[in-house]
Amino acid sequence: MITRRNFLKKTVLGLAGAALPLAALEIVDHKKLLASVAAEKGAVRWVFLVDTYKCVGCGLCVKACKLENEVPYDASVTRTWVERYVVIRDGNVYADTPKGARDGFTTTKIDLNSAGFKDVKNKDIEQAFFVPKLCNQCDNPPCVQVCPVGATYQTADGVVLVDRAWCIGCGYCIMGCPYGVRFFHPVYHVAEKCNFCYHRITKGLKTACVSACPFGSRLLGNIRDPHDPVTKIIMTQRVAVLKEEYGTKPQVFYIGLSKEVK
Repeated sequence: MITRRNFLKKTVLGLAGAALPLAALEIVDHKKLLASVAAEKGAVRWVFLVDTYKCVGCGLCVKACKLENEVPYDASVTRTWVERYVVIRDGNVYADTPKGARDGFTTTKIDLNSAGFKDVKNKDIEQAFFVPKLCNQCDNPPCVQVCPVGATYQTADGVVLVDRAWCIGCGYCIMGCPYGVRFFHPVYHVAEKCNFCYHRITKGLKTACVSACPFGSRLLGNIRDPHDPVTKIIMTQRVAVLKEEYGTKPQVFYIGLSKEVK
């Protein structure tokens, strides 16, 4: 007997050659965007703030996320990860994230994956820093637009979720995400990503990664609350987002985002 999932999967794969609509590209003025969003009273729009100056690459956030969200501890995939950037005096830039930085960075050698390791001398380093990454919970999420069965959807408070019961594993959302935050769950074999620990924040709790960070480099807030500490920082300090040029309107904001970060 053919199951609903298999039926949908065969139907979608049969139409693989057809073009699916992608998000229209738009350059966003985030000051205007934030001002208009903040003007909406009595509502919630979850946003995330990452302070790269405070991140030390310890990996406690990654551990907490895996344990909280049923991502196998030893799997090479993770909902959130930390990247290490090393800028060399000769102008070269190296970046790595061994095991998503689950165990932190225990060596000065740069993990170049299949190319092996790069041993960098301290005297050759111009700058080094860490950058946590996670789903950007875009206001204009391409993953929602390309999902053919509605398994990826956006809640009223802005969080993009994945319904495991509906996902057919076609991979369109994984290909459509310009931030590389989606992956196939190694156990459930469906699309997976960060959801701001939606099961926690809707009960008044912090996300697992925010609770685990001992240095306060991760914060969750409501951009529609002008008194929220995160909102105050976003509205008054210099913050940046990743790949603004794609027009996805990401809602993860960074303090101290360097030009080397992609």
